[in-house]
Amino acid sequence: MNFSRFISRVSAARKESPIRETTQIKLQNPEVISLAGGYPNPAMFPFQSAEIKTRDGLKVQFNEQDMKTALQYSASQGTPDLLKWVKKLHVKYHNPPIMKMEEKEGFTACVSCGSQDGLIKVFEMLINPGDNVLLDDPCYAGTLAMVKPMDCNLIPVSTDHHGLQPNSLLSVLENWKPENSHDPKSDIPRVLYTIPNCGNPTGATQTLERKKEIYAIAQKYDLVIVEDDPYYFLQFNTPSLSYQALDVDGRVIRCDSMSKVMSSGLRIGWISGAYPFIQRLILHQQASILHTSTFVQMMISRLLDQWGLEGFENHTKNVQKFYKERRDAMIKYTTKWLTGLAEWTEPEGGMFLWIKLVGVDDTTLLIKKKALEKKVLLLPGSAFSVVEGTSSSFCRVSYSFATDEEMDDSVCD
Repeated sequence: MNFSRFISRVSAARKESPIRETTQIKLQNPEVISLAGGYPNPAMFPFQSAEIKTRDGLKVQFNEQDMKTALQYSASQGTPDLLKWVKKLHVKYHNPPIMKMEEKEGFTACVSCGSQDGLIKVFEMLINPGDNVLLDDPCYAGTLAMVKPMDCNLIPVSTDHHGLQPNSLLSVLENWKPENSHDPKSDIPRVLYTIPNCGNPTGATQTLERKKEIYAIAQKYDLVIVEDDPYYFLQFNTPSLSYQALDVDGRVIRCDSMSKVMSSGLRIGWISGAYPFIQRLILHQQASILHTSTFVQMMISRLLDQWGLEGFENHTKNVQKFYKERRDAMIKYTTKWLTGLAEWTEPEGGMFLWIKLVGVDDTTLLIKKKALEKKVLLLPGSAFSVVEGTSSSFCRVSYSFATDEEMDDSVCD
């Protein structure tokens, strides 16, 4: 892989922060006397200790010395203990082939303030103004909000009930012409963004066969795959291999999140992939948020220490069971009230049902006016269209939070 060809001009210009460099030295060698970093003195921190109780009866405890560490600056890449857990999780669930590569090329990760924070750093690392970016269509609205202001050209790739369609991707690339992006100087796309499992908004999950086809296309046309997978642990069936598990080149940048399985408010996620990519993200982290909350990272890693891999897997199984029951309830009430009026495919995981309203060309007015008058909030399919202004017969329904009674009432209305 020629990693440098994918790095944007802004990212390539980033340099190591001299202040962050001294922080790293101090963390690795505590006996060093540092007169370089502007560390606040922990004697002035108001918090002395903490105890956090979990639903399964465990306690995560922080004594006074722990708090001095938890409330202080830490490494931009992440705390060593949490990074060790990230590696353990990836070995168990993905076993990335790039772990066998040389250290300066192989697998590494950077802890972010949720995958959304990491994801925008990924796009800023990969995209120059005028570049062409391939995306699932429909696409997660949060991603569209990130990339639309970046002065790049968004190229839609068709999806169906199994997610991104390899034939559509291949067609775009085989028939690429500069005028496709409305920029006669633009090059063929270098970046493909996709949510492979329990996609947002459609709930679609790509089969392993599709992932293999898409990865082969990425190899042929030298694409970087941005694998946004926050719903990996919300799959109700045995998960298929990730793109990272197929990645022999280092062309997959994977975005993970604890929001759906631990807490969305903790804002913990991570980006993983080949060292040349992740090192660029670490430099960006140094210049932006400095690092993710040390306290939150320690809280997560200590809970994982007590759980172990088996305990974490038991927890995710409980999460999957809960959302599967929510999915089944939504399907029950949708079938009860919308049979003959709407069409949908039962999602294999995640939080969303993608519903097509029969005979409705565009759901926007229906949702923003009539549904709101009934005190029901939905999102129209047009909110997820890669090409702005495209009408859609679909709407996104979330089943993650509503009670059975609320589902029944809202679908009936």
